[in-house]
Amino acid sequence: MTSTDLLIDAFGRIKENVHGAVSGLTQEELGARLDPGANSIAWLVWHLTRVQDDHVSEVADSEQVWTSAGWASRFELPFDDAATGFGDSSADVAALGNVSAELLLGYHDAVHDRTVEYVRGLSDADLPRVVDTNWDPPVTLGVRLISVVDDDIQHSGQAAFIRGVLLRRR
Repeated sequence: MTSTDLLIDAFGRIKENVHGAVSGLTQEELGARLDPGANSIAWLVWHLTRVQDDHVSEVADSEQVWTSAGWASRFELPFDDAATGFGDSSADVAALGNVSAELLLGYHDAVHDRTVEYVRGLSDADLPRVVDTNWDPPVTLGVRLISVVDDDIQHSGQAAFIRGVLLRRR
């Protein structure tokens, strides 16, 4: 098994987690917040997908799926197209309250497919390439991809937790 195989497996698990958290929920459930300052499933899944799209497109030197495939216009959010959710306010989180499971999963699946396509073309020799010198030590491609996996797994787990709470309330 290669590093590429491991990364593809990890991104596949994220996709499974996202589908498990979102599938079968109504728009109201996807937008529900456990308290007024909490994130919703819709926001968490949108955010983790935006971060993956942003970070992978940057290292792949390609346009984000968000803009290149028209997802930004389909979501109709009051954000700049470059927004990924970092620093969002409670009102920003609420803006994701009207998205459907189909829309969230469609965007996530498109980003997943682009990510796997990119990762499949990598070799172990590519992973030490420095992709961000704004950190000490500088961030390599391997570290950047693992940080995306880590962030996405955490947020998909949070979404699954919220789903569990909501389903118990039904």
